[in-house]
Amino acid sequence: MQMRTLEPHEVNLHRDIRLQALRDAPDAFGTIASEAEAQPLSYWEDLTRAVTEPGQQVMFLACEGDTVLGCTYGLLDRDRREVGRVGGMWVTPAARRQGVGRALLQAVMAWARGRHLQRLELWAPAHSPAAVALYQQAGFRETGQRKPLPTIPALQILEMACEL
Repeated sequence: MQMRTLEPHEVNLHRDIRLQALRDAPDAFGTIASEAEAQPLSYWEDLTRAVTEPGQQVMFLACEGDTVLGCTYGLLDRDRREVGRVGGMWVTPAARRQGVGRALLQAVMAWARGRHLQRLELWAPAHSPAAVALYQQAGFRETGQRKPLPTIPALQILEMACEL
């Protein structure tokens, strides 16, 4: 498995991966696939630009050759310069429980340390013990904050944080 970042010209790849994640795990994200599918190309170009500009946010891809096994975003908190966020974490069903999620988290943590961030935060689906356990194994702890999942309000997401 190789870890790499999304490149500025990979708008279609970005869209395809994100839509695949949203279709596979509709109970894990704050966006639903049909809404994302309806977005114009300019939306995807802007989103790709936001995670490929040098020195800014990033999207990591775990790959086996040309096949993407998983992805995640390293995001900067808009209000707190010392805080980053893990977002959009997803691993293909065939690659789960093989260390892909752990490798993606390690990549985001290394990115955050390289930016001298002091803390990483994320929202995890409370109804997914596997996701919560993955984050706990990486050093994330629950902050006590919970809220409804925007796309399925009957489900809860919980905030987790890791001090760097």
